[in-house]
Amino acid sequence: MTLQPASSVGEILAYLRSLRNEANIAGMARFGIDTTTALGITTPQMQALARQVNRDHRRALALWQTGLRDARMLAILTADPRALTMEEARAWAGDFNSWEIVDTAADLFTQTPFWRALVTKFADDEREYVLRTAFAMIAGATVHNKDEPDESLLAYLPLIEKHATDPRNFVRKAVNWALRNIGKRNATCHGPALALAEKLAASDDKTARWIGKDAVRELKSEKILARLKA
Repeated sequence: MTLQPASSVGEILAYLRSLRNEANIAGMARFGIDTTTALGITTPQMQALARQVNRDHRRALALWQTGLRDARMLAILTADPRALTMEEARAWAGDFNSWEIVDTAADLFTQTPFWRALVTKFADDEREYVLRTAFAMIAGATVHNKDEPDESLLAYLPLIEKHATDPRNFVRKAVNWALRNIGKRNATCHGPALALAEKLAASDDKTARWIGKDAVRELKSEKILARLKA
């Protein structure tokens, strides 16, 4: 069976279930992915499926409602960022239960015209995966949103500092990710990001210290310094 652009939700679900892979499910679990509803479909498989069915926002919303991990991943990959509303994005975020879902959705969310408002909303939310989304979006925007002014990204440094003491694994890693990506963007962003990283590295807080030291290590690496000088 091959999926088509006009494939229905039912047809897609049947096809996804036909691809169930127990070994992949076990592998996902080892990487900290919630596999409660997973079918074990790999990222390359999912990307190929997304190309087959194309974007269909209404269908993507229906796929999300199934609650299946793999259907939700396909929903994210086939949703239309031009049609996605803030209410839909926030509703999806409320369902997030795994870092891979967060990071995939963050790429979609940063393509919307209201992504900055979403970052603000998500950063005010104490739920671990919603809060991670805010920093995953910042990390993604520094790379993918080429026209985003450096100043608007540097403006997130105080937010990064504010949440640098959150010890929850998926938050601290995303905060670190956002800080490193800002610092690696270009020479303009490097200095302020490195300054914050060094400040956090000297913190009395264990989490902030880890975030800072890890960021300093990368931002001072020969590879990064050479690229910024090029």
